[in-house]
Amino acid sequence: QAQLVESGGGLVQAGGSLRLACAASGRTFRYNAMAWFRQAPGKEREFVAAITRSGGRTYYGDSVKGRFTISRDNAKNTVYLQMNSLKPEDTAVYYCAARATGTQEIFVRPNEYNDWGQGTQVTVSS
Repeated sequence: QAQLVESGGGLVQAGGSLRLACAASGRTFRYNAMAWFRQAPGKEREFVAAITRSGGRTYYGDSVKGRFTISRDNAKNTVYLQMNSLKPEDTAVYYCAARATGTQEIFVRPNEYNDWGQGTQVTVSS
């Protein structure tokens, strides 16, 4: 099992940037595929971005493609989400997720992940 702690959320104006971080402990980090999801009030949890164990491949949800970048530092047991050109519709609680895998597969559905952080609030004002 992996324990995940997100940080870096906050209030930002539209057009601004934020960088989220997710620190992992427990299961060996390099064995984890990682992802970011988000959930706005009254909406379902939405896939944002995912990254393979090695960091060699990434995948993004359509609503963030070209604006957000997921990356990982396996030496620091941390995955990041760089968010640029933020919009009010990006406002949500952002969650980090992890799952153990023996492959370089990308996973995009919430039920494919076993471990979740507590979430960090991102609010984008217009």
